[in-house]
Amino acid sequence: MALRQAHEVRDRLAAAHKRLAEPHAVEIMPIKTTGDKIQDRSLAEIGGKGLFVKEIDEALFERRIDLAVHSVKDIPTWLPDGLALACFLERGDPRDAFVSFNAADFGDLPANATIGTSSLRRQAQVLNRWPNLKVRPIRGNADTRIRKVAEGQFDATLLGFAGLRRIGREDAARRLLTPEEMLPAAGQGAIGVEIRAGDDGAHAWLEPINHAETASRIAAERALLDELQGSCRTPIAGLAEIDSTGMLTLRALVALPDGSVLHRATQTGPRADAIDIGKAAGRALKALGGTAFFDAIR
Repeated sequence: MALRQAHEVRDRLAAAHKRLAEPHAVEIMPIKTTGDKIQDRSLAEIGGKGLFVKEIDEALFERRIDLAVHSVKDIPTWLPDGLALACFLERGDPRDAFVSFNAADFGDLPANATIGTSSLRRQAQVLNRWPNLKVRPIRGNADTRIRKVAEGQFDATLLGFAGLRRIGREDAARRLLTPEEMLPAAGQGAIGVEIRAGDDGAHAWLEPINHAETASRIAAERALLDELQGSCRTPIAGLAEIDSTGMLTLRALVALPDGSVLHRATQTGPRADAIDIGKAAGRALKALGGTAFFDAIR
């Protein structure tokens, strides 16, 4: 999936800049990260989402690459000093897909059926809504997870639908879950491009392909994470949407990993205030949860 996303950015750059459309003008350099290499433990155990970007960030600092293409949901809340997110492609469908070969929906699964996910966000929402199910960790790329379900290692799993589309596996989705059923991760469905801060040349290349509405939505969602000091060890969800009048609404959620407690908040305001909206949603969740709740999930 990472290579498909890199090719999509390259193709858009070539369409926007005649010079970058020339043969070999844009080189794609695959980088295998620690998060890709370690597949037998959860991200929370081995160091969090930063393991998907550590080696890539190093390549940026060392000037071996000029642009780093990421799934936004995999980017840590805090970037290293000297790096910046400069561009977002138009967001894909942010919803989660229910993947199973013996059930069309969660309600069709028998008691104690196993759901494979290494996301505490998904785990908490599954157990809150369907407490008769069991959750076990699953790692690997989308194709690997689908295969594990097909082999019967799990009764079902959840995958981001935008990612399934990018690899041509929409067929694996038995049903798309509404945000009310399964609020997505902050940034889910979006592709972001990271550069060295102050690299005016790279910024100029990216400016024509930046999708402004997506950038505003992501700004609100990442401000929520920042306010809550969120990481992959914290079950946080957030989805910002913009209506035809330019008003941005952010739905946010925080939960205990076992799903026993779940708090929701919604904030609305002008799109230009995206960061303030994200911060306000975070403060609202803090007020609902209280100190003891947040101590329990950190």
